[in-house]
Amino acid sequence: MKAATGELNLTVITLIAIAAVIGFFITIMWPQIQQSINAQWNGINTQDGTNGGAFNVDGNN
Repeated sequence: MKAATGELNLTVITLIAIAAVIGFFITIMWPQIQQSINAQWNGINTQDGTNGGAFNVDGNN
């Protein structure tokens, strides 16, 4: 029983540590990632007026 409790405690500590690391990187890195995605998306949408080759439902490019 002691071994099982020890393993459970170690598992909980590991999960909390992983969640903390992921949360930290998302908090720090997400604004930069989002800015990069938006910049690329805007570049595609404004490229030479053709909407980057995307298909428009209304038929107007």
